[in-house]
Amino acid sequence: MLRNRLNRGGGRTQRPFSSPATWQGSAKIRSSGWCTKAAASDAPAVPIKAVAEARTVVGKITEPTGRTDKGLIDTQPPRGTRDFFPEDMRLRNWLFGEFAAVSTAFGFEQFDAPVLESEELFVRKAGEEITDQLYNFEDKGQRRVALRPELTPSLARLVLQRGRTLPLPAKWFAIGQCWRYERMTRGRRREHYQWNMDIVGVAGVEAEAELLAAIVTFFERVGLSKDDVGVKVSSRKVLQSVLTQYGVPPESFARVCIIVDKLDKLPRDKVEEELRVLGVPPATIDGVLSALSIRSLEELSRLLGPDSEAVADLTRLFQLAEGYGYKDWLVFDPSVVRGLAYYTGIVFEGFDREGKLRAICGGGRYDRLLGAFGGDNAPMAGFGFGDAVIVELLKEKGKLPAPPHRVDDVVVPLDTALRPAASGIASRLRRAGRSVDLVLENKKMKWAFKHAEKLNASRLVLVGASEWERGKVVVKDLAKFHQEEVPVEDLI
Repeated sequence: MLRNRLNRGGGRTQRPFSSPATWQGSAKIRSSGWCTKAAASDAPAVPIKAVAEARTVVGKITEPTGRTDKGLIDTQPPRGTRDFFPEDMRLRNWLFGEFAAVSTAFGFEQFDAPVLESEELFVRKAGEEITDQLYNFEDKGQRRVALRPELTPSLARLVLQRGRTLPLPAKWFAIGQCWRYERMTRGRRREHYQWNMDIVGVAGVEAEAELLAAIVTFFERVGLSKDDVGVKVSSRKVLQSVLTQYGVPPESFARVCIIVDKLDKLPRDKVEEELRVLGVPPATIDGVLSALSIRSLEELSRLLGPDSEAVADLTRLFQLAEGYGYKDWLVFDPSVVRGLAYYTGIVFEGFDREGKLRAICGGGRYDRLLGAFGGDNAPMAGFGFGDAVIVELLKEKGKLPAPPHRVDDVVVPLDTALRPAASGIASRLRRAGRSVDLVLENKKMKWAFKHAEKLNASRLVLVGASEWERGKVVVKDLAKFHQEEVPVEDLI
């Protein structure tokens, strides 16, 4: 009886299924599904071909439309945030899986902390943009709180909480959501996810070398080469030494770093203007910016002297990079200082070689962060790697996957009376560790085959009356185009 029913299903038992390339099309991120508006009124319009308009990373951002005449609620998420439909979640899970795989391959342990933290954890006095970009408010207990804009202060809080009981060195990683109220551009949203890897308790640049190795390993895993991306490397000590030579007071150092960090974002004359406003003399500005244009360690050594700590740290880092095998990925660039005030030594930024996107990732050494929170300082180094820019880059390079929805088995009862039996079959297979889609309505065989194809199922398990009476079900292998009757007790 079952064989006749299969034959009545449009002959699908004899025809091969379409190739994966055919059905994957439904799971791909299609340009036709992207919004043509900018995600915010203060953001510039972006051409639809740029892939970043209104949809970012994984998830969609669209302009709120307000209520309709019928009173329908606004179905769009808050401005600057994203929805994650199933196809978006598959992509996000793939990306997070790559982050986690690299971290565990390097022996790191995962941690997490609340998205909502005390405001004082992020409010600093260095004039950083991040302070002005906080989502902060007073809760119902009159406590000042904020949505975390980055993960490193939360890490510092956890390290201080453990105190001397924390075995060192500690190697931790996290993948968490962060929030910043800022102007949205391609690869920059008001909420994003960030991958952090941090090493606590290692004073030498060996820590930075290991972190850079992890970043390069990730790039390689997702199909990017040193021709696609690189990592700019420098040290805060370079700028500090130059400013000392020109007599700039130490209390101005953090603010100068924040201004200099804008060199790749603003015209040089704008950076010069901000330095003049800070009180830096014109001759000093010219000297500082000239020093930051150096592109070799040899030239840096001539400027700062052979006994310079910055030169020694960078020389050692490049030696270690050669040992790891990723030296060709690194570019010495003393203009890289990072905008966050807590960095103290080596700093680095990942970038795309074509220069179309903002920094892919960034990090460095921050040995005095714990002291800023009232604890005892400890050597620390780490990086943050956002989800937005890397997805834009992979998309640009044609390397962004479209992970399909997959199940192992589709179980189909061929009569309403057999639904309890089919439920038992589905439970049996799930207990065996297989993913199972149980058809919950009366459907024709043609629909069942199309449904199995859509889900990229490995097998169809058909529960028919005559076979069930004999204690069997029909199992159709969808890859081998083979079917057989299998006793229920042998079904796995």
